[in-house]
Amino acid sequence: MKTVRRLFYNEVSTAVLLVTLGFIGLFYFFDFIDELQSLGRFSDAGYRVPQALMFVAFMIPSHVYELLPITVLIGTIFVMARLAQSSEFTILRTSGLGPWRALRTLIVLGVGFVFLTFAVGDYVAPWADRTGKLLKSQYQGNVTVGKTGAWLKERQQHGQYAVNVGALAPDASMRDVRIFEFDNHGALISMAQAKTARFSNDDSWQLEQVERTVFSNGSTTSSHVDRTKLDTFRWPTQINAEMVATAILRPERMGTVDLFQYIQHLNANGQSSQKYEIQFWKKVFYPLSCLVMVVLALPFAYLHFRSGGIASYVFGGVMAGISFVLLNNVLGDLGALQGWQPWFTAALPGLIYSMVSLAAFAWLVIKR
Repeated sequence: MKTVRRLFYNEVSTAVLLVTLGFIGLFYFFDFIDELQSLGRFSDAGYRVPQALMFVAFMIPSHVYELLPITVLIGTIFVMARLAQSSEFTILRTSGLGPWRALRTLIVLGVGFVFLTFAVGDYVAPWADRTGKLLKSQYQGNVTVGKTGAWLKERQQHGQYAVNVGALAPDASMRDVRIFEFDNHGALISMAQAKTARFSNDDSWQLEQVERTVFSNGSTTSSHVDRTKLDTFRWPTQINAEMVATAILRPERMGTVDLFQYIQHLNANGQSSQKYEIQFWKKVFYPLSCLVMVVLALPFAYLHFRSGGIASYVFGGVMAGISFVLLNNVLGDLGALQGWQPWFTAALPGLIYSMVSLAAFAWLVIKR
């Protein structure tokens, strides 16, 4: 049995690696072509071909995370079909390799791909995406989120705050920061505008070049308005760098722990967190799709192939993988619109493909 496991593990791992490298090379080329338009806009700032190639390289871990379930499916289908075509799998079956033992062997291999997908998506891809954006911002200026910036909200004992961050600078500081303070009745008390802000180690922000406006009656129509200009101003807050990065950067590029903390922050401050909850549960369930893919590929070992018939089945595997990604994205948006439970929305694509793979396994392997 050790020989069989070694055969499966080596063959499938090699095939998945080669398929992944092929897809990554294709995506790298297309990303670089898309990045060529930035060379013309920021060439005066030093953003040229070497910098563009480095920026595109930092996008590779995100592509690996998105492609791993598909490449696992394609690679496993290719190996199973090739073993069936060469009659090697038939020999293994006559030697005592039953369907459940083969399934158990592939599931153990799939668990390894699950951990790999989780590690890439939760640690490598967020770091690489953040590093790449900061690298590009050195030539582009800042990392922004549209014209309105990122909005955050925080409740404190003596009032409520609405915070607007215009952009993140390459040195991890914030630019064009506005802080609005309200009392418990919703009346505006003060407003602070700062050109830059930095995160301090004592749960506070250090604002620089600040213009602060205080309304004595908590109303903008009051005649008692005090305006002061300060070089620095300390604002105590529990909003940390990860929360700001989550609000500015794409949530699917964040780690699971960072998303969970940001969801807790949104819920504590009475803000809608459904979009981030769906993304959080996607991060939880998406690596498990590798298990679904190896189960879906096993029935191909029990088919009878003619010469040159593997290509059509591999193409079918590509289509199945693409359909899984499309279904995952469509159901995520549909669940957000319909107000479905976030965990159910994220788990539904995997459940559908699990039922399909188990049905195919039962029909092709056990009954036939």
